[in-house]
Amino acid sequence: MRSALSGQARERLEQELAALRDRRDRLAGQVRARDRVGDQADEAFSLRLDDDIAAMDDRIGELSELLASGRNVETGTHGVLDGTRVTLRFADGEVQTLQVVAVPEEIPAGQEDAMVTFDSPLGLALSGRAAGDTIAYSAPAGVVRAEIVSLEPPD
Repeated sequence: MRSALSGQARERLEQELAALRDRRDRLAGQVRARDRVGDQADEAFSLRLDDDIAAMDDRIGELSELLASGRNVETGTHGVLDGTRVTLRFADGEVQTLQVVAVPEEIPAGQEDAMVTFDSPLGLALSGRAAGDTIAYSAPAGVVRAEIVSLEPPD
């Protein structure tokens, strides 16, 4: 079973998840300790900590879901791996090379136009396709059609 996340991306997500869980546990301990003794200032601080913990819980949920989703290439649930490079030729003749990423937060600043997430309309249109295929996907300006010139999975 191969995950749509590269090993490197999975490792980074697992590290972030472990760090968040550790930080959350430390903050929850602070809240419990402050709940036993304290004044109104301590109560306000505890409320802020509760908000921080809730935000961490949301991110922990997102990371857990992403790691557990295990989009499996062999079973056909998703055919585009994190790190895949795709070159497309659009109807107007423009040729563009993009890299598929699993985690939008990993897109380096300034490179957004050269990246595509595998769960975006374009990323989904690439699923199960090969060089020479023509794809169509929804974009803000309407349906876009393109020919896949090359589709190179990561090393």
